[in-house]
Amino acid sequence: MTHPNATWHDRVPKVELHLHLEGAIPLDALWTLVQKYGGDPDVPDVAALQTKFVYRDFPHFIQTWVWQTRFLREYDDFTFIAEAIARDLAAQNVRYVEAFCSPPDFTRHGLRAQPLIEAIRTGLDRVHGITVQLVPDLVRDFGPLHGLRLLMELAELKGAGVIGIGIGGSEQAFPPEPFAPVYAEARRIGFHTSAHAGEAAGAASIWGALRALNPDRIGHGTRAVEDPALIDYLAEHRVPIECNPLSNVRTGVIPSVDKHPARLFFERGIPFSVNTDDPKMFGNSLADEYRALEQHLGFSRDEVRQVILNGIETAWLEPDAKRRLAAAFRSDPNWRNDSA
Repeated sequence: MTHPNATWHDRVPKVELHLHLEGAIPLDALWTLVQKYGGDPDVPDVAALQTKFVYRDFPHFIQTWVWQTRFLREYDDFTFIAEAIARDLAAQNVRYVEAFCSPPDFTRHGLRAQPLIEAIRTGLDRVHGITVQLVPDLVRDFGPLHGLRLLMELAELKGAGVIGIGIGGSEQAFPPEPFAPVYAEARRIGFHTSAHAGEAAGAASIWGALRALNPDRIGHGTRAVEDPALIDYLAEHRVPIECNPLSNVRTGVIPSVDKHPARLFFERGIPFSVNTDDPKMFGNSLADEYRALEQHLGFSRDEVRQVILNGIETAWLEPDAKRRLAAAFRSDPNWRNDSA
């Protein structure tokens, strides 16, 4: 239920294309898991848990991610968090999601990719009013051979809510080029593809992803501004970007929202969506992201609406499904209600 003091940003229907499930666990659900596995002496309560999610830089964020995944050890844990996440998103009027999950991070707990994803699907399907498609992250830190083996497992889940693959992880340490054969095989299978690039590494990482991987979308893409020729390329070829402004501030990729290139992308006609990335680890929501576009980057309300529609247009939906979703958004009573 929407809070009575909610603004237009809270009420408007939303689409999310760059969300990591493991970074979207509501704090009360995560706290339940921390307690289940014996707790952490440095995190005695929920307040302390919240302060855990403050980062010096991107590598520190990755360290915190690894710490958090200690508390996801059984398949039932994934069903539990998936349901909690879907309910949280639905309460924010998020209607459609393409969400990353990271099976490689849980091999240390003896969990296999297929039953893990099936456990997630079970939890997601308990929540009505929201559609969540899954995009397993091969996690570049594990290398391309591991990625190829995982891809073969995922191929059996195509059509069961798994629609694509991506590579996240430590971009600054593991360049995209070695994953070229993996992405070629993913396309042969019929998966959509995304690649994190231009977050923890610069414009060369984006060029590498574009040239070697030929992805359908680029995740983050923030540091494209370091190379004007790259901006020209993204605009000419209309490469979809999954932008995450507040995430980029939290991890130190940019010093403040007003330094994010979303305004430049918009003016150059580069199709981009705005997303939360790891909302419970960064303390943001899509409503916060929309407010930031207006308050820090000069977006008008109509331009924010266009960004939301960009999300639908660059989603991995069939054309008819895109048209139906866009029509449903436009006909929603909150779409044009600009009272607040």
